[in-house]
Amino acid sequence: MKPTEQQISYQSTNTYATFGTFSETTKNVWIVFHGMGYLSRYFIKYFKGLDPATNYVIAPQAPSKYYQDKKFKYIGASWLTRENIELEKENSLAYVQTLWEFEKTKWQNENVNIIGLGYSQGASVLARWIAKHKIILNTVVLHSGAIPDELTATDFEHLPKKTEVTYIYGDKDEYITEARETEQRIKAASLFDNRLKVHVFQGNHEVNVPFINSLQ
Repeated sequence: MKPTEQQISYQSTNTYATFGTFSETTKNVWIVFHGMGYLSRYFIKYFKGLDPATNYVIAPQAPSKYYQDKKFKYIGASWLTRENIELEKENSLAYVQTLWEFEKTKWQNENVNIIGLGYSQGASVLARWIAKHKIILNTVVLHSGAIPDELTATDFEHLPKKTEVTYIYGDKDEYITEARETEQRIKAASLFDNRLKVHVFQGNHEVNVPFINSLQ
């Protein structure tokens, strides 16, 4: 007799990191998704060059944490793996949406610029979140990551025409082959049409801080 895998639902609690404080001087609200191996409190340090008086940054925390070394010293996190991927997508996006609903009450009646950035694995989380919950952002940055295959142009029809979408990666990124680069450019163009900008910088698979700072 083969074992049977069962499923159960339960309530869970997760953390997230912020930089700056939302106030009457805030112009930009960021929601930024880290890549695999990060913790949100470390990833958010890439945004410390932003002016905290005018920028408020929210960094969700991927729920699955693990030790990265044999000495059990360094801890990283992952948004999902191919194991039970549909269930993991639902769990991760439910957490992100709950966080977003809580945070956005701070600027409900304010005119602020909303920027979404996903780095590496975080790019797919950002894209799926926008598509599933019909999130409206002023700027979308897909940084050194892949766009999920299941997403189509209709998933992003709700985005205003003025929404700016940038696909950014390093010219020496070890995870982006020439074939993969072409595939992702075509995919991004099919999803976002003339809203898409492609930015290639000199570097490998790394967060481009100068580009981040240029958006403030």
